[in-house]
This record gives sequence, C-alpha cells and structure tokens, in this order.
Amino acid sequence: MPDPVRSHRFPTALALRWGALALLLALMLIGYLNGWHEVLSLSGLIRHREALAQLVADNRYEAMGLFTLAYAAVVAMSFPGGSLLTVAAGAMFGWMMGGMVAVVGATIGATIVFLIARSSVGSVLADRAGPFLRKLSDGFRRDAASYLLFLRLTPVFPFWLVNIAPALFQVPLRIYVVTTALGILPGTFAFAMVGSGFDSVIAAQEALDPGCAGRGTCRVSLTALLTPQLATALVVMGLVALLPVALRLWRGRRQADRTGK
Repeated sequence: MPDPVRSHRFPTALALRWGALALLLALMLIGYLNGWHEVLSLSGLIRHREALAQLVADNRYEAMGLFTLAYAAVVAMSFPGGSLLTVAAGAMFGWMMGGMVAVVGATIGATIVFLIARSSVGSVLADRAGPFLRKLSDGFRRDAASYLLFLRLTPVFPFWLVNIAPALFQVPLRIYVVTTALGILPGTFAFAMVGSGFDSVIAAQEALDPGCAGRGTCRVSLTALLTPQLATALVVMGLVALLPVALRLWRGRRQADRTGK
C-alpha cells in the first residue's frame, strides 16, 4: 500500500532544478527588456575608461572581484559582449591579470549555465533518450575533453551554445570546467592584450578626431581585432584537440579490419 505521506511529499529536488532554470530565464528576460546588455558598448568603455582606471588605482583587488562577478553574470545570462569585457579587463588590469580575471569570470558563468541545464533539461533528455541519442551521448562523453577543447578553441560556435550542449550529454563537471578554462585561454589573452594597448589606440584616434573619447565616437571596431591569422591559429589548435579522437577511430577501424580478416 503506498505511503500517503510519501506520495504527497513536495518534490524539493525537482522544484530546485526547474526553479533555477526558471530564475535564470527570468533574469535574462528582465535584462533584455531593460536593456542591460546595451550597457556593454564600446563607446561606453571609451567614455568611462579614465573613471575605470581611477577605480582600479584606488581599489584594485575589490575592482577585480567585482569585475569577475560581473563577467560571470553576463555569461550566465548569455548576454553578448564577452569579447568587449575581455578587452576592458586588459585595459583595466593589464593583459596578464585581466586575462586571468576574464577566464575565471567566464568559467564561473559558463559553469552556472551548465549545471542548471544539466540538472533540468539534460536530466529529462537522458531519461527519454532513444538509442541514437544514447549512442551519440556515449561517444561525446568518451572523448569529452577533445570535443570540448575543439568547441572552445574554434571561434565558430556561440559561447552560450557550447555552455549548454555538454549538459545535454551529461558530461562530467570536472571535465567541463577544465576544458572550458583551458579552451578559452588563447582567445581571452589575445583580446586582453588588445585591451592593454587600448589607451594608445584611443590616443591615436584623438589625434585624428579631437574630443572623440569624451563623446565615445572614436572609431574602434572589435570585429577587426579577430584577424584572419588569429582565427586560423585558433581553428588549428581546435583541430589538434581532435587528434586523439581521430587516432582512436583509426585504431578501431584497423582492429575491425584485422578481425574481419
């Protein structure tokens, strides 16, 4: 006979899983409706760069902590502007510390999205997965580190998508965190280095258009920062990350051929 107390017990774990997802989606909706994502603009960075520099000079470690939390929140809510924040980190803290702050903030934000997606949507898909999805999921988990490094290194896939996809395949948290931090290192430090020379770029623009910094109209394009050489280098590193997968498949095929003979 079923226990009436147990049958009417509130499903706390289920509520927490879906409640976290609902809260994140609500914050994203509120943020977009209120234009929070529009605050992350290049013109705003140019206009406020001196005030930001003074803030860092007066409270360096507090500023680093707040910046890390802000970066994590932006990534968790899947707002655009991660590259701009990385440039800002380089301008505020220097390329090395700025790069590290950006990596930590991005990894924290991505991990939040991953955990929420894995515990809600990912668990549902795992329960209802058919044979094809199970086979695909098993293959992804088997070479999760190589696949995730490839997805993180190549500047082709949206960051928010790479945060969610591994959750659907129930990738272990440790592998996800490590590959996220390592995979975003090259691109992050590249943009942080650009940010460390941001003042010289603005100074050059000021010479051509006096007062443009105060107006926030200096002509600086973030899209121009991702040069073909940098994009090619990241793609090559991504392909290198897939070498273990290709080697395993090649060995498996050779072994299958020998067995067939």
